[in-house]
Order: sequence, then C-alpha cells, then structure tokens
Amino acid sequence: MLFAKVVLGLPVEGPFDYSVPTRLHKNIKVGMRVWIQFRDRKKLGYVVKVTQKTNIEHVKPILEIIDNLPVLDKNMLELARELSDYYCCSWGEAIETALPDALRKGRRITGNIESHKYIRIKNKEEALLIHDLDGKARWDIYLSRMKETVNNGKSVIMLLPDIGSAVKARETITGNLGIQPLLLYRKQPKELDAWLLARKPESNIVVGTRSAIFAPSSNLGLVIIDEEQDTVYKQDQVPHYHAREVAFMRTEIEGAKLILGSISPSLESFYLAKMGKIKYTALPRVNGFPQVMIIDMRNERRQFKQGNIILSKYLQDSISQVLDSKGKALLFLNRKGFATFASCRNCGEVLKCPRCNVNLVYHFKENILNCHYCNFKMAPPGICPSCNSAYIRYLGMGTEKIESEVSRVFPHARIKRLDDAARGHTDDADIFISTASIIRRASYNFDLIGILSIDNSLNRIDLRSTEKALALLAGLLLLTDKKLVIQTHLPNHYSLRAIENKDINIFYAEELKQRKQLGFPPYRHLCLVKLRGKKENTVEEASRALFEKLNKYTQNNKTIKIVSFNPGQPAKLRGNFYWQVLIKAVSPLKISRFLNLHLKKFPHSGIIITVDVDPL
Repeated sequence: MLFAKVVLGLPVEGPFDYSVPTRLHKNIKVGMRVWIQFRDRKKLGYVVKVTQKTNIEHVKPILEIIDNLPVLDKNMLELARELSDYYCCSWGEAIETALPDALRKGRRITGNIESHKYIRIKNKEEALLIHDLDGKARWDIYLSRMKETVNNGKSVIMLLPDIGSAVKARETITGNLGIQPLLLYRKQPKELDAWLLARKPESNIVVGTRSAIFAPSSNLGLVIIDEEQDTVYKQDQVPHYHAREVAFMRTEIEGAKLILGSISPSLESFYLAKMGKIKYTALPRVNGFPQVMIIDMRNERRQFKQGNIILSKYLQDSISQVLDSKGKALLFLNRKGFATFASCRNCGEVLKCPRCNVNLVYHFKENILNCHYCNFKMAPPGICPSCNSAYIRYLGMGTEKIESEVSRVFPHARIKRLDDAARGHTDDADIFISTASIIRRASYNFDLIGILSIDNSLNRIDLRSTEKALALLAGLLLLTDKKLVIQTHLPNHYSLRAIENKDINIFYAEELKQRKQLGFPPYRHLCLVKLRGKKENTVEEASRALFEKLNKYTQNNKTIKIVSFNPGQPAKLRGNFYWQVLIKAVSPLKISRFLNLHLKKFPHSGIIITVDVDPL
C-alpha cells in the first residue's frame, strides 16, 4: 500500500496523509499536484513525500493526479520548506507563492512537462555585493558573469524592481550577448506558458520581477538582484517573503552564485559585507560627483520672515542661471496632488477617507479629493460636513502646487510634471517636476536638481526612513553631473552630510551605530503579528490579549522579546481596522517556531491574523 503526504495552499499545518489508489501507484511522484478531499471539500494539494506507512487510522484516498509529471522538483520543494520555516507560513502556502496563478487554480498542463534532474550541490558560493556609485558600471560585471555562466551550460535568473526595468534589461542583454532572455512576471499574458518555457534548458536567462526568483530554471548557476535595496522585493501578501532572502536560500540549495547590485545597498547587505560574510566591491563614479548645496530653510524663514517658503532664494537664482543657459532643471517632491489635506478653518475637521481614515489629497486639475491608499474619490464639499461652515481650506504641498508656484515665479519657462505615466524626452520643457518615479529613468540628465523637501522622508515613523531617504538621494544624484540643491530643516542630518561630503559611508557608520544601540536590524530580527477586522474595539482587545499572552510565554526567554502592541500604519485600510504586535528576536527561525506553537492556541473569531517576518 502506498501513501502520499500532501500539503495545501492554506494556513494549516501539514502534511496530511492520503492513500494512493492502486491505479495511481505507477504514476504518483513527489512534486505532483493532486485533487484530494479536505474537510468535505475538493481541494488541490501537493505531494511532498511518498511512503509505504502511515500512523493515521482512517485515511482518505487521493482522488486524481492532475499532471503527468511533477511541477515541483526536489530543489523547489526544499526551498519552499525553508521559506515556510523562515516566514511562518505553511509549506503549501510557500509552494503556491512559487507557482503561476493557473497552476494554483488547478489548470491541467497539456503535453509533457520538462523534467529536471535533481543535483544537490554542497559547495556554497560566496555572494557578491556591488556598490555602484556610477549607476551603470555594474552592468559590465552582470554581462560578464552571465556570459560565463551560460558558456558553462548553466542558467541565470535576474530580478529587476519593475516590469519596465526588466524589459530594458532584456534588451541590454540581447544587444550585448546575442541571447534573448525569457521575461517572467506575475499576471503577465500567458504566464503559465512563460513558466513552462523557463523549465526548458534553452531558456538559459530569465529576467523578471520579484516572483521570478522562483523561476523553474534548470541547472541554475547565477542569480542577480539589481537595486537590491528596493522595497518592492518584499511581498506585501502572505507569505511576506523578501526576494533577496529567498535568493540566498535558493543559491545555497542549488550551489549557484549570487550578485546583489545597488547604488545604495540595504543595511542588511552592507552589514553582511562588513562582517565578511559576502564579498563587497565599490565602483567609483566615472564623471565625478555634482556640486551639492544644502540650504537651511530655517535661516530662509528668519531672513525673509515667511511661514511657508517653497523655493529658497538660492534655488530660485540657480534655476534662473539654468534657464539663461538653456539648460534643464528638475524639482523633486515625493508627494502627488495639489494639497495633502483639506480642513475646516472653523472647527478644524480634516477630510478623511471613510474606508482608510487617512487624509484625502486634493488634485486641482480634476478638482477631486482622492485617497492614495484605496483610490476612493469625492468632489470637494462646499461646506464642512461637521459644522456646516463654508471655510474649507487646502494645506500641504504636492507636485501640482509646486507647478503652480514655479509658473508664478518663472512665467516664461516651459514647465512639465513627470508623473508615473509620463514618458518621453526633456526637449519639450525647461523645468520638470516629479516624484520618485523619475529615478527609474536613468537616461535623463539635468543641469540642476532641486530637492524641495526630504524632511518628510527623514521624519517618518519608520525604522528604515533614513535608509529609504538615502536611496532617494542616491538615485537623484545619478540624474545630474552638475548641481544638486537640497532644501531642508535638518541640515546636519548624517544622511545629508554623506551626500554633501560625497562619502556614503558616513551614513552607514552612523545608521549601523544607532541600529546596534537599539537592537534593531541587522543586529536583531523584527516581526509584526498583524490583526485586522471590521470592528475597531474587537481588534484592539484581541491585540492586547495576544500581547499579554505572548509576553507571558517569553518571561524567561532571552532570545525573544515581545516589544509592544499598537495601531497599524495606517490604523484603518479599505474598511478594516489594523493593530499589530511587535516582536524582536535573535533569528527569524526562533520567531517562526515560537508563533507556530502559540498562535494556534489563541482564539480570534472574526479577526484575521497574519505574520510579517523582517517587515519593511
């Protein structure tokens, strides 16, 4: 008698034992998809082991094998197992995050599936971190290593932050190596067809976004993650995996090499390099750094006795010089819209999204109030919904307001906002206004860049706020060879000093020092246990009860600390209220084992609980 151990893409512990009918004995293999009966429902499962014994008295039979060959090889099953242990999810959930949507829904694969030979390589290759201050120099290393890997009969996976970057990378690789990489990303047209192509040996280079780290490439020899510090590599749904961490797991399992490239490496990667756990190389800026000027807006306010100055006198003079020389200027502000909130002068009521409880942003051109979280829209009210007065005012500063102010100061200049959808050249305007989306367009080059406000990024209630701000600054530096002007109320902040002194190590030294003192990543691992539900009081009470219960379990535990419980950021989103419990530990595996043991004992009717290990 044969039995199969099966896991499901559900938040339930497994595997579960099922008997294999005699008619399926010759066909059943590890890694196959099967239909099973689970809690009186027909469900899709994944076979992780075939055995001749079971300790279960009454075992249900497998209903049907879906494909003629396994969709998962042993390497991928092992990777999914490690991912589930690290990110506190079920083995089946980890498996499903690696597969195309069509396979998760049970679509049968017609024809033969490319079968991989399982080779367990024990030689661990040391990863390489490329700190590319030039922004383009790392591509010489990428292309050289790709060519070497392919010539050795192995395959390559390359991750980019977005689809546009992936398409551009594919063109670069084709132009330099004469190889047409396979493009792979979630929800692409014919995603399953692309996934099946990736299994074929001739698909020796796969280029894609975050999910491409699970590409079923045969004989993997190299993984490259470009802009490895980008937060898009962190999955915002369960399991909350980070592609960089999965890359470390996969390259160790398959004996492949790993290259991380960035203009502003993450603290985690920089720390690994500092500790000698991965190799590190810094590529200098070929054309040298632009002139960097930091303008203290506190002095500006005192000198001109104005409350809200958008353009400092120095920046205005710099823009005038650029316009006189027929140059191009970019003004950067990482907030869209005209005003960031609307409020009543009479009672102080701030207009908020009814589903998310965050400020509605006013967009002047469309004359609309918009929620940037759930896209809720409403027409600006004529009177205050709270006190019925007609004194609604619009405050805060977005890119539309900057456009209005610049038009007033420079009436003869051609001005253009570069929003997310904007494309094209810099021939049709003199002054450009943009958010962070401009950083993805490395082909642009400006004579002057004015950063109107970086303080919002630096002051955010976020462990990684300064790290993210530095990445913004480093990205903007690549868009000019001449002059960068930063307006700030924090002129002595170490991230700004690092840019001003053209020494990014100033930032890393200070940030790592502070993180060590506070016991924050990369010195410790954090975890958020997130609770959400429709009733605010119920979610808050459950969060408090969970905090107290977990605290009780860790009284004498020196490796895990339950730090706090507090509202989520934001506290309400798309009609659900959020609270979270923060945990700190020496390793993610300890967090995962601890929560797997104790969360199942916690009653939470009407509340959804999810776990985010290493939150960003």
